[in-house]
Parts: sequence; structure tokens; C-alpha cells
Amino acid sequence: MGQTLSEPVTTKESAYCQNEKFRVGSSCMQGWRVNMEDSHTHILSLPDDPDAAFFAVYDGHGGARVAEYAGKNLHKYVVKRPEYQHDIGLAMQRAFLEIDDVMLYDEAWGEQMAGSTAVTVLIKNNKLFCANAGDSRAVACVNGEAQALSVDHKPNNEAESKRINDGGGYVEFNRVNGNLALSRALGDFVFKRNNAKPPQDQIVTAFPDIEIREINEDYEFLVLACDGIWDVMTNEEVIEFCRERIAMGLYPEEICEDLMTHCLAPDCQMGGLGGDNMTVVLVCFLHNSKSYDDLVAKIAAKTKQQQQQQHQNTSSSTTTDDDNDDDVDLK
Repeated sequence: MGQTLSEPVTTKESAYCQNEKFRVGSSCMQGWRVNMEDSHTHILSLPDDPDAAFFAVYDGHGGARVAEYAGKNLHKYVVKRPEYQHDIGLAMQRAFLEIDDVMLYDEAWGEQMAGSTAVTVLIKNNKLFCANAGDSRAVACVNGEAQALSVDHKPNNEAESKRINDGGGYVEFNRVNGNLALSRALGDFVFKRNNAKPPQDQIVTAFPDIEIREINEDYEFLVLACDGIWDVMTNEEVIEFCRERIAMGLYPEEICEDLMTHCLAPDCQMGGLGGDNMTVVLVCFLHNSKSYDDLVAKIAAKTKQQQQQQHQNTSSSTTTDDDNDDDVDLK
């Protein structure tokens, strides 16, 4: 798990932004780790494409430099790709490889050993494009249900393991060459030195998976977070945690703070669970000019309806059980 402190740093750096489409909150916390190596981005209107919004979480390892550079620049690479005008998903894939290539061949980086996950979401014209490399994760809440927008890239996954072996590496203790706990990342150039293989076939690759969704009124919010959250809670648990607090009227940045506090380990002896850096971005859909209060009321009403339905189902089940007991007694 890496070096840890004797006491966690629980100071949270939080922010929010809002327009007619989104109410966004974010927060990050160093936790038990000696250094903070995460970075994140939330831009409601990209400078080079005002119709597009961009959200991302970057979980650094071995240093913060790659995560910080990606946080400041990856979205710029995406929009400037020639493919962006006709295929945003392809532009995102090419941008991941391009920014990785720039870092690899920039002498100013020297022998950079750091790396970073990258889970990014670009939204334009009611279309959502998620590009992911690593084990940070994006999950949407659609009509109260959790829908995964990304898949974790772990060395023991069959397809990932095959690429690692074909590239000249190996998987040991569920780690790349016994060292790295994820199989795709920006940086980590020590695993990208097979000159016979293209970038997407290296032992560790920056090439992301792409998921595309059509956004409709059922989309309530989405959560982007590093594995410091997902190691502790499932997709469904995180979505329910956020949904309950939105229904209570809490703001997204407050919910992000609560989520990290909930996931923080009480001590550093829990096998790494709850001991990592934590970063969360919560993107709430306002669906053009609706207020955040409207979303609060909508989710609160649905939550109440679901609770009433569960109560009715429980009552019905109890009544049925009692009836069955009577039948047994009559026999």
C-alpha cells in the first residue's frame, strides 16, 4: 500500500460550479498517505468548445507529476485532435496516447517513474463519452439505479494479462511484474519500452476504453472517483449514499466530503482499504435551466415512493406468511 502517516490528513479541498446544465461538487483528501498524488478537473464549458463539459479524476502513483500534468492538459489534447469534429470517442483515445507520448519524449521529464490513472467524461449535445485507463471509476445514477461507465483495468483480467504477457511482462501477486496494481495508466514508462509493439500493446498502456451514452431526463447524477473510494464501497452503495444525501438537500461538494469521511479507515491496519488518497467529483444533471432544488425534490419524491413500495411489499409478504401459517394449523 505504500508509506503511511501516524495520523491521517483529513483536511478536504472542496469546490463547486454550476450552470443551467450541471451542479458539480468535488473534494479531495490526502488521508493516510504521506503525499497527495491525485488530481481532478471539472470544466462546465471547454474554452475550445463552449458546448462541451469535461470532468476527470487522475489517481497518481509514484509521484503526483503525471496526474497534475494530465489534470491541467488532457482536455486540451482531446479538443485539438482532428478526430474531435466527427468522432469524440476516437479523439479521446488518440489524446490519451498523444499526451503520454509527449511526456515520454520530453527531455524535461527525465526518467519519470510516476504514473496515473485517468477516468474522464466529456458531455456534448446530450451525449456522454467516458474514457478510462486504470482503476479509477465513473458511475451514473439513472432513475435511481447505478450504471457503470467504466471497467477497472487490473492485471489479472484475462485480456489485460494476455497483453502484459505478449508485451514481455508477467503478472505476479495480481501486479504487473509484481509491482504495479493496475494494467493501464498514463506514465509508468518503464513498462512501455517494447519497440516492437504499438502504444496500445505495451505491457502497460495509456489506451482507454470508451463508453458512450445518450443522456435523457432519467439521468440524475454521475460520480467519478479514485479507487480509494471503490475499494471500500460498491457502485450501488456509492450511488445510494449520494442519492440519500441529495434528497436531504445537501450540496454535491458536501456529499463528496461525507463520502470520503465514510470511506476513511479508522487506522492504517486495514490492508490498504480506506488508507489511500481520495478524490470525488459529483456531477448533478439539471437538464437545462432546472435548479438543483428541482433535482433534490425529484429524488426525494422518488425515494419516498420507493420506501412506501418496500413497506407495502414487506407488509404483503408478512400477511402471506401469516396466511400460510393458518393453513398449516388447519391441517
